[in-house]
Amino acid sequence: QIAVVVEDIDKAVEAYWKILGIGPWRIYTYDKPMLKEMSYRGQPADFKMRVALAKVGPLHFELIQPLEGDTIYAEFVKEHGYGMHHFAVLVEDFEAARAEAEAAGLTLIQHGSGFGLDGDGGFAYFDTESELSATFELLNLPKRRLPPERVYPPGDEA
Repeated sequence: QIAVVVEDIDKAVEAYWKILGIGPWRIYTYDKPMLKEMSYRGQPADFKMRVALAKVGPLHFELIQPLEGDTIYAEFVKEHGYGMHHFAVLVEDFEAARAEAEAAGLTLIQHGSGFGLDGDGGFAYFDTESELSATFELLNLPKRRLPPERVYPPGDEA
């Protein structure tokens, strides 16, 4: 997965669709109660963001609009402006992958879990910007996902 932090999801999905043909986009708002657990820099957290998800072949593409709370997305915008933020690797066993990353010396900076229809699914970001010029994310996709709030372009809900 490749992810970009954007100022406005609605404008961004339209631009990515019209200019690059990327879509359809599934748009969600991630916050409580959708996210059952959230942390930021080692502390429990409450944050809110809109995300838009699309696939380009086997590659997952994500746009993120930070809305509320302290997050690595808001930090990124303050330090760098909007743009390419992180890349993710899909994992089957989220807890084992997270433990392995931490055992390898990577520092967890933000996480969220429980966004699937059955309370599964999780993401964990690690501080790798100085080494990799981007943040690294472990991503465990839920077996079943809640329906999106919106799909762009309209009419491509299937």
